[in-house]
Amino acid sequence: MKVTRGYQGRVVRSYPVATIGNFDGHHVGHRTLLQAVVDTARNKQGTALVLTFDPHPVKILAPQVDLRFLTSPEEKLDRFRDAGIDEVVFLEFDQVIAALPPEAFVDQVLCQTFKLKEIFVGQHFAFGHKRAGKFSDLAVLGGQYGFAVHPVAPVEAHGSIVSSTRIRQLIEAGDVSLAARLLGRRYAVTGEITLGAQRGQALGWRTANLCVPPDRIVPPDGVYATVTVWNRRQYDSVSYIGTRPTFDAGKRVLEVHLLDQDQDLYGQSITVEFVQPLRDDIQFIDANALSRQIALDVKSARTLLRKDREVVKE
Repeated sequence: MKVTRGYQGRVVRSYPVATIGNFDGHHVGHRTLLQAVVDTARNKQGTALVLTFDPHPVKILAPQVDLRFLTSPEEKLDRFRDAGIDEVVFLEFDQVIAALPPEAFVDQVLCQTFKLKEIFVGQHFAFGHKRAGKFSDLAVLGGQYGFAVHPVAPVEAHGSIVSSTRIRQLIEAGDVSLAARLLGRRYAVTGEITLGAQRGQALGWRTANLCVPPDRIVPPDGVYATVTVWNRRQYDSVSYIGTRPTFDAGKRVLEVHLLDQDQDLYGQSITVEFVQPLRDDIQFIDANALSRQIALDVKSARTLLRKDREVVKE
């Protein structure tokens, strides 16, 4: 898969078939859209193309909004590659591109730069200055400029349309199970293990402190049954998110305990997949009480993760 940044008008692409958007999360709705692009490009011996923005438009248009993401740019690229996309173009979103009226955006970006033949977008797609252009406008402009515009119906699940916004809300509410169904996979965060206070090891439960990027969505404080991926292997685990109120109620952390493992993961990159919450974060009277509760958490996690695997097999 080819990755480019900015306008690459001089690049010749065979019958470009595109979609455009941010694709945060790469949820089941995104997959439907990307599959339509890939299938059409293959049938026409063309190029399956994704146009996306960096930074996210909200960061420019509403910098006061604390927008956090479901996927990193690297994770999005991996998802695009797995979907069969041939090329991803990161368009730098700035005040210049934000100020383009809808027709100018179509003319300068979609036509002059990429010379699109077909484009697939959701029915609620908006584009151009102040999102003034709607799907109906794009369809009209497509007829004028010579490219086909295809609507992709939204995917509905569990009572509403699947969207990145809805999934963010679910994760922030702690409903990682439903979020996983809308994503089509468990929600996960990836980061590097940093050196902590080593209190877990002192309590008899070795933990790894995961450095989570500040712009990533993280579930609420509490303890979760998780699956940790390290060196392409999966390990059952228990993860804690919180400020460790039993000790010093300091900086919010994500700590991971791998079941039946005693690995030193310092400096390693791991991925933590959230399966289900076990309990809220609470303050214990002392370290011994916390250690006893961790033993119960581990027992609960073993049972839950075993049942989860049985459901997957069915």
